[in-house]
Amino acid sequence: MIHLDTSALIDALTGPRRSAAQLRTWIERGERILLSTLVLYEWLRGPRLQEEIRAQEALFPRETAVAFGPREAALAADLYRALRRPRGRELDLAVAACALAHGAALWTLNREDFRDIPDLRVV
Repeated sequence: MIHLDTSALIDALTGPRRSAAQLRTWIERGERILLSTLVLYEWLRGPRLQEEIRAQEALFPRETAVAFGPREAALAADLYRALRRPRGRELDLAVAACALAHGAALWTLNREDFRDIPDLRVV
């Protein structure tokens, strides 16, 4: 199971779509790919073309987005308190908490942003 970070979603569905092949490979292998409501928010607030929104909806319909609920919120708060420099990283910590809460890896292009999060598997 893999949770998407916004960086991976953007890289797979916009511009030159550099990460599209990797996404396709995981889907073809039957990997379960999850999109959190937090990542959906970051994605939708950006300057997206209609074709990009259609591609996202075809692959990850918004109504199937994994909610950032009480369990994820508590885990994100625990991470915030445990890390040495959490300020300015609140959204990244919340995205990481979603992956951790579901026992999933996190696919991100910004590996450094998540390097110090205990038990998080980054792909």
